[in-house]
Amino acid sequence: MKALVLAEKPSVARELARVLGCHQKQRHHFEGGQYVVTWALGHLVTLAEPEDYDSKYKSWTLEDLPLLPGKMELKVMKETSQQFRGVAQLCKRSDIQELIIATDAGREGELVARWIMELVRWRKPFKRLWISSQTDQAIRDGFRSLKPGRDYDPLYASAVCRAEADWLIGLNMTRALTVKYNAQLAAGRVQTPTLAMMMTREREIDSFRPQPYWTVSADLGGFQGAYRTQEGHDGRLWDQSEAEAVAARLQGKQARIDKLKTSHKTEPQPLAYDLTELQRDANKRLGFSAKQTSTVLQRLYEQHKLVTYPRTDSRYLTSDMAPTLKGRLESVAVGPYTSLARKALRQRLQITGRIVDDSKVTDHHAIIPTEQYVQLGALSNEERKLYDLIVKRFIALFYPVYRYDETSVVLRAGEDALYARGRIETDAGWKEVYGASNAVAEEDEEEGAREQEPQQLLPALQHGQQLRIASAKARGLQTQPPPRYTESALLSVMEKHSLGTPATRADIIEKLLHTDTIERVRGRLQPTGKGKQLIELVVEELRSPELTAEWERELERIARGKGNREQFMAGIRQQAEKWVGEVKAETREYKPHNLTHSRCPECAKPLMEVKSKRGTTLVCSDRECGYRRSAEPALSNKRCPQCRKKMEIHTGKAGKYAQCRPCNFVEKLDGERSGGGRQHRRQQEQLVQQYSDNVSLGSSLGDALKAALEQQDKK
Repeated sequence: MKALVLAEKPSVARELARVLGCHQKQRHHFEGGQYVVTWALGHLVTLAEPEDYDSKYKSWTLEDLPLLPGKMELKVMKETSQQFRGVAQLCKRSDIQELIIATDAGREGELVARWIMELVRWRKPFKRLWISSQTDQAIRDGFRSLKPGRDYDPLYASAVCRAEADWLIGLNMTRALTVKYNAQLAAGRVQTPTLAMMMTREREIDSFRPQPYWTVSADLGGFQGAYRTQEGHDGRLWDQSEAEAVAARLQGKQARIDKLKTSHKTEPQPLAYDLTELQRDANKRLGFSAKQTSTVLQRLYEQHKLVTYPRTDSRYLTSDMAPTLKGRLESVAVGPYTSLARKALRQRLQITGRIVDDSKVTDHHAIIPTEQYVQLGALSNEERKLYDLIVKRFIALFYPVYRYDETSVVLRAGEDALYARGRIETDAGWKEVYGASNAVAEEDEEEGAREQEPQQLLPALQHGQQLRIASAKARGLQTQPPPRYTESALLSVMEKHSLGTPATRADIIEKLLHTDTIERVRGRLQPTGKGKQLIELVVEELRSPELTAEWERELERIARGKGNREQFMAGIRQQAEKWVGEVKAETREYKPHNLTHSRCPECAKPLMEVKSKRGTTLVCSDRECGYRRSAEPALSNKRCPQCRKKMEIHTGKAGKYAQCRPCNFVEKLDGERSGGGRQHRRQQEQLVQQYSDNVSLGSSLGDALKAALEQQDKK
């Protein structure tokens, strides 16, 4: 008898099969003496679409909303139906006595497996492989200590609730808004409050009015002093004349050290990464998007097996991992990390509660390197950069705290006070790991950048010492509006308000970008004209981060076996029904922000310009029309006879023509060249001559052709 192992992806199944000795490769599985390994190819099963319940729901109408099926049905995804049939056939084999779920060890992975089990009507025993890395040793250890499948029933219940809630809220609200306003408007349980928070920031920026202020600084020879009206004051003066008077008053005076205090301070090592913190850091340091970080991290986990499970919300390790930490340090002692790791290994590792804390680990521990041998040359540039962040953060855990002496000085010059602060490093500690770039991006960006007192080295000073003020000057500045969110800052705010999970936040941001609801501008995110209108049209309750956070907390309670699944879903259904009613009763209008002057050739309504990864597309503003075409000219395989580059295809009143953009050569299409002979060449010469005589050198013949045709239409 054999066990059927269900992995999530073919690549993972291949590795499991290799470790388990399943060397017989079949179309849908690998087989060995003890195990049969198959895969889910991502998702094979999903929730049924509205038209699966009734064909009338293919058409979107307000009258049919809300859609609240009594029992949510499942269906096989058409794109991967062949693999599903292969898995189903394996489940029916008489020699298969149990199933081992080996999908990703998390909520989504559990859902993938359980939905397949539900559709194939699995009734035999099943177990759970729960591992945090994909190394051979981790796989072997995991199969030696398989968990009872029923232990994860609460996790499955939570996953089902999340999926059904997203269907009920997202589908009903998206259909209601789209039909009501005849525009592609998407809303959802997490994406809408995320957009709402961005709009709140946008309103703060729009309403902000900059105010001028001044600061006064004094040169005290070896360091700078900042003027303050009193201790705790931020140094800003709102009157220019006052600032200039202070600077003039201080000029050339003697300042006496009134207070001198030196404090010995320490800064502990940063915690190990969870997914959200890694996404934030990669965005700040590397410019990676949250989705890019997730994708690269998944390759480091699955393909290279160099890091532990990525989709974690914990920054701590478990006590049973403590014996493995030395081996992990030894494994990363390669290339630029050799001296750093060996320095930590030369003494007994200090494994404190800042590193290991079982009480703060939920499903998975923090992201750290595995014991797999590292070949840095095998990594892509992106993988190398992200791995560098993870390894350095891990090594830093075993270095001493950063120590420094901070000296604060208060000087008196008559009635005026000057303040200075300086820092002297006494032990680089963990910051040695980061070298010159020893700043660790842990700060919160929400409040934006403020004027900070510069860190400076102070000379040896004594209480009561007299110092001459060499110069003093007033500097004019302006208050700054709160900045728009970077992805790093938005992830922080989403985490603070419990919007989504570490595994889903990147996808939420990408979905908002994909639906043209927000856009990236110079590395920051901001709502588009569509997003600004959408948030005003969505019901107020759905905009609230507090409501979504409450739902997320309840989903976590269900996952721990403490929540009430039926009560939660009843509340979701009530909200969906209520909100659809509010959309139906709304009287406001939606005006597309991206209308062009071009008209739809089928219904004559204005075309909208929509940007996507594939380029710019022109789409009819009437959703029911459905007309769309590329806004950019298509390239043909036809080569320009002069420069041999591919020519663009255009359509004019006289039919299609090809144009070479670099050298302005134009050729009429419609098959005339192949059968026209001399007559075709004469027509071609006339066409070129006609639109070349009146065109300045370097301009586009295609543009001239269009202009001529427009002039002809006017006549």
